[in-house]
Amino acid sequence: MKIIWLGHSSFRIEIGGQVLLLDPWLNGNPMLPEDSHEEATKGATHILLTHAHFDHVNDVLPLAKSLGIPVVGQFDLMAHWEQAEQVETVGFNKGGTVDLEGVKVTMVHATHSTSFGTDAGPHVPGTECGFMIAGEGHVIYVSGDTDVMADMGVFHDLHAPDIGILCAGGHFTMDMARAGYAAKTFFDFKTVIPCHYKTFPILEQSAEALVKALPGVDVIEPEVMTAISI
Repeated sequence: MKIIWLGHSSFRIEIGGQVLLLDPWLNGNPMLPEDSHEEATKGATHILLTHAHFDHVNDVLPLAKSLGIPVVGQFDLMAHWEQAEQVETVGFNKGGTVDLEGVKVTMVHATHSTSFGTDAGPHVPGTECGFMIAGEGHVIYVSGDTDVMADMGVFHDLHAPDIGILCAGGHFTMDMARAGYAAKTFFDFKTVIPCHYKTFPILEQSAEALVKALPGVDVIEPEVMTAISI
């Protein structure tokens, strides 16, 4: 398995013979060089979307069309896009699990907000979510944009994820300290990868607080376009 950070909350996850693009934000992402876009998306098989804020959704439709791959996300938006945008989708909802050719993805709750701008003002398509991604003997918890939730205890009981990809930049989501609290209170991770940080000055720039909160856990500060092999 390879987990490759594309900056912010965007990842390329190579797992079980599939290549998943998670919330791919390429154009306008200040952390991802333009000359890395092709390498970041080459061979992708699916796009996973946690919610519709611009820094998660802006490149989803263009990539789905140019790569000819399905978008996996909440039913309401997926059904609309399939009809209005003529893209292939896999629509499901919280508590549901889909099998992406051997990689199983369960949608779980997150607490945040979701919208994108239109000429008529903000449009709210469904609700925000996270994912449990199971393959190669591992389970990855992708928190999406969220704060700490007691629901996380249920997620651990049902899925026992050993890898956590956790938003931790603060201001818009939980910060490093809160992400650390969530990880040690509700989960038993072997590996934690922070995201949604460093992108802008308003966000946290270091994972030091997360590392200190999780002794014995392999907290990996990812580098853009550098594979984490697990």
